[in-house]
Amino acid sequence: MKMLSLALVPLLFASPALHAADDPATGPYAARIARVLKATPLIDGHNDWPEALAEKAKDARWTMDLRRLDPATYHTDVERLRAGRVGGQFWSVWVSADLPPVQQVKDTLDAIGMVHSLAARYPQDFRLVRTAAEMRAAHKAGRIGSLMGVEGGGQIDGSLAVLRAYHQLGAAYLTLTHSRTIGWADSATDNPQHDGLTPFGEAVVHELNRLGMLVDLSHVSEATMLDALRVTKAPVIFSHSNARAFCDTPRNVSDAVLKQVAANGGVVMVNFAAQYVSEARRVWGADRSAEIARNNAPPFGGLYIGDPEGAARALAAWEAAHPKPQATISQVADHVEHIVKVAGIDHVGIGSDFDGVGDLPEGLGGVQTYPALLAELMRRGWSDADIAKLAGENILRVMAAAEKTAAAMKDEPEGSAMPPADPA
Repeated sequence: MKMLSLALVPLLFASPALHAADDPATGPYAARIARVLKATPLIDGHNDWPEALAEKAKDARWTMDLRRLDPATYHTDVERLRAGRVGGQFWSVWVSADLPPVQQVKDTLDAIGMVHSLAARYPQDFRLVRTAAEMRAAHKAGRIGSLMGVEGGGQIDGSLAVLRAYHQLGAAYLTLTHSRTIGWADSATDNPQHDGLTPFGEAVVHELNRLGMLVDLSHVSEATMLDALRVTKAPVIFSHSNARAFCDTPRNVSDAVLKQVAANGGVVMVNFAAQYVSEARRVWGADRSAEIARNNAPPFGGLYIGDPEGAARALAAWEAAHPKPQATISQVADHVEHIVKVAGIDHVGIGSDFDGVGDLPEGLGGVQTYPALLAELMRRGWSDADIAKLAGENILRVMAAAEKTAAAMKDEPEGSAMPPADPA
């Protein structure tokens, strides 16, 4: 297929929420955005494109043309990354927390292979990096510096050796849990079992520090957040989380934790998922789930039990009477500014969750739209220096600090802790 000029991509994919005069590709903030992002790479803390390709394209993902994909199917492709001026990306190598642990390890290795494949197939666009200096060098060379985040502690199968293997393959962070509580850490979205981290969980944090990998606290319970902040020797990240003050889900970060993140030197990278941006959208989603259960909850519950078509009609009627609230780019900017208000300008970043979520805010429909968020903040009076911190300088500082911590721990032996054996 003939390649389309990248100069046209921002126009073709421009959000309908933006008026032409406000389009950051051509509007009054274009020169400022270009200047900032020439000097500082725009680094996203979390994008699920590898998993989306595995789910939707299956084996074709290894050979298909990834330069331009259907925006109705994917939030990400190479051309739109370029249009969005992306300079660095932490690619999530997520696998389902419901899989058996050994299968999680196998599928994680597959996802890591996909990220390596991106760099091998598109060397003019992607470069695998490990350090803050390598990220800056890739950006200077016109490449998207690519790192990986292992999105769930279950993916190490209780083994620090597996964690070390991921690190050797280029993994830059470990999210301590995903959606499920695991044997050594409580998740934000599951019943707690440990009141945070177990001793083995603390050993995982220590090993992450020793390796120079980032400790990622998105998805974990507040008790786990606090335990990790107590134990870690390096700054932490929240690779894709928002301010709980504006959307009251445990997936977001309370003001009390934000203050501790500031003291730790870490960074909270703001998520674009609508249900974590908009409180109205979060409540609507909970109400919809309750309506589904009310209509049809086999084997014994529901007004339309045994009648799935009737249940579907009832849900459609409910949705017509209760329109889904729309999250907005302005609300995302509100989360950014609240984190700055509580933790400070040095402790905020961007972690979109593109290709890992369904609903996105109006104006942030794909990787081409990052400049729209920067323009919204410029409208609110943000300086170029502060935009640069949000875009990439803060996470680069955290990466460098983690590297310094690892250097100070270089003489420590490899971690050998093991989780308690499962009861027979």
